[in-house]
Amino acid sequence: MDILSSLADGFAIALTWQNLLLALLGCFLGTIMGALPGLGPSNGVAILIPLAFTLGLGATPSLILLTSVYYGAMYGGRISSILLNIPGDEPAMMTCLDGHPMAKKGMAGEALSLSGIASFVGAFLATWGLILLAPQLVKIALLFGPAEYFALFALAFMTLGGVSSTNQAKSAFAAALGLGLAMIGVDTQTGVPRFTFGEVHLYDGLDFLVAIVGLFALSEVFIFLENRHGGSEAEGRKLEIGRLYPPLSMIKRCTPTMLRTSFLGFLAGVLPGAGASLGSFISYSMEKRLVDKEGTFGTGDPRGVAAPEAGNNAAAGARWCRCWRWACRGRAPRRCCWPFFWR
Repeated sequence: MDILSSLADGFAIALTWQNLLLALLGCFLGTIMGALPGLGPSNGVAILIPLAFTLGLGATPSLILLTSVYYGAMYGGRISSILLNIPGDEPAMMTCLDGHPMAKKGMAGEALSLSGIASFVGAFLATWGLILLAPQLVKIALLFGPAEYFALFALAFMTLGGVSSTNQAKSAFAAALGLGLAMIGVDTQTGVPRFTFGEVHLYDGLDFLVAIVGLFALSEVFIFLENRHGGSEAEGRKLEIGRLYPPLSMIKRCTPTMLRTSFLGFLAGVLPGAGASLGSFISYSMEKRLVDKEGTFGTGDPRGVAAPEAGNNAAAGARWCRCWRWACRGRAPRRCCWPFFWR
């Protein structure tokens, strides 16, 4: 009964017209910022913090505004992923694998709408999980130690074969290259600089978002130049948006995928140190192994869009468990909202 009473009080506050307008404004601004490659939800929230102070908002309206910006930016990053094959943030990488092929088939509108539906399902289920299960899940998550995290990330690396089943050597090389780049900077446990070569600017390491946006963006630029000057009309033609809403049969086909990956993403988001990127990656990999019997993932399968979208949004919602329940700081969105918890 305490949960229902608190839930009723929360709805009474959230459904006022002022807070609804703030949520609408936050989603709109977040979508615009998320659509710009390289910004992402973290930077979007950080940029708009002065807006909350300028408007003189209290703690609750500020949280509504900034969380709306965060979720809007989470979806906005999929626009560039699907249309340009350039991820707006880290979790959007997996959306590129099937979202952009769908756009090339003239199904860009359906891919964008489906990603929005999957994002809503993942966020909706994560919100209810946050309300009902947050205290119990956080207690379990805080029991995770080095051995459990090693097993978790070992599982993530083992699923690499599911993402690129046609070329295992390429997957292994890409994983090794990513690990090598991630080792640059000061070790968080010992404080020892690694592979900095005496350069102070490398002490912070290489930003993951900058790396993936650069890799994806440069490849797309080179492909565009090659097609334009090489005379390839099939690859150089403009993308067609097509119909704006996916057919009901497509939504029904993707519904089990959304439910399964929302559960996986929520579990990944609860764990300290994990988040939307891991939730998106594991959701796509597991779903591909489970349902991709015809080998259609990576060629424009709608389930390949729904899986990472539901997973990363569920993980994004679950990441607030630690912040609201135990005040555990984490990555940038929670650090940015930290002052409003104590106002």
